Amino acid sequence: MTESKIHPTEFWHHLDNGQIQCDVCPRHCTLHDGQRGLCFVRGRNGDQVVLHSYGRSSGFCIDPIEKKPLNHFLPGTPVLSFGTAGCNLTCRFCQNWDMSKSREMDKLAATASPEGIAAAAARHRCRSVAYTYNDPVVFLEYVHDTAEACRAQGIRNVAVTAGYIAPRAREFLFSNMDAANIDLKAFTDAFYKRLCGASLAPVLETLEYLKNETEVWLELTTLIIPGYNDTEAEIAGMADWVVEHLGPEVPMHFTAFHPDYKMRDVPQTPAATLTRARHIAHNRGVRYAYTGNIHDSDGGSTYCHACGHLLIQRNWYQLGNWGLTQHGLCQICGEPCAGVFESHPGDWGARRLPLPSLQMSSTAA
Repeated sequence: MTESKIHPTEFWHHLDNGQIQCDVCPRHCTLHDGQRGLCFVRGRNGDQVVLHSYGRSSGFCIDPIEKKPLNHFLPGTPVLSFGTAGCNLTCRFCQNWDMSKSREMDKLAATASPEGIAAAAARHRCRSVAYTYNDPVVFLEYVHDTAEACRAQGIRNVAVTAGYIAPRAREFLFSNMDAANIDLKAFTDAFYKRLCGASLAPVLETLEYLKNETEVWLELTTLIIPGYNDTEAEIAGMADWVVEHLGPEVPMHFTAFHPDYKMRDVPQTPAATLTRARHIAHNRGVRYAYTGNIHDSDGGSTYCHACGHLLIQRNWYQLGNWGLTQHGLCQICGEPCAGVFESHPGDWGARRLPLPSLQMSSTAA
């Protein structure tokens, strides 16, 4: 049983000129009847704004939680991941452009109700559900209802988002989230305007909101693009802001760009550039900085910020040596490691399991 393709929404208001303004993100699209917003999945239908992608997905997959990436949230456990279509940014370097930039609703072949997703996650023994692939901001209501259904089953919720969202909608989105990875694309407004059609300030506001007003576990990811956001000054400035405004315990992931979408002429990020970014962040006071999208066991592993002991060894998404006590403390010096840990790590490993249908048997392995 699936939900309707068109679902009513609440974050909008009427303007004096007869248009309706969408209030989900800082873009504030103004709409005539029948018109879609820039995200394409939210649009005006008569006297209201509706969501056209409710109950429909580009697909479901069980991933290691480290792939989100989240290194300090239930390490080693499986997460049921899904997305829909559309995005409220226009990133020229999008690595998931076939889904986020899609204007073909027919590509959303998989269908599932919020209760169906929660049941599938429980059936496959997933510890969490991730709203990802495209930005959950644009399918906000589907996320919220699914997150509530998951919480009723004891399953946690993870938002993977660029954080470009308006204040009221922000509270609604994160009210049922347990963890978030925010894509901090760069640390200049010029980058956001030129390459993303957006602005930096609302993203920073989202980060401060999550850190100061919620219990959501927070990690950050920055895709390092050669020649655009890879200078030492910009990375140092970003790290300084994170330490001052969010705290030194918020993990930062520096990941490799590969040529895609509208930036196929830009070279792939050298591994040395990511290692340099990681070292800069550490030197500015960030306790947990990582490299991603490259094979770098040292850059992907977690070390105690106090004594340097290896706490969580990672080889791609496969966990190795485990140096935490059952209470999340360093086994050598007793210093706490920031994050959401259980007494033992999960054993999902690096497997990626696509789910052609949510109506599957009870065994995911």
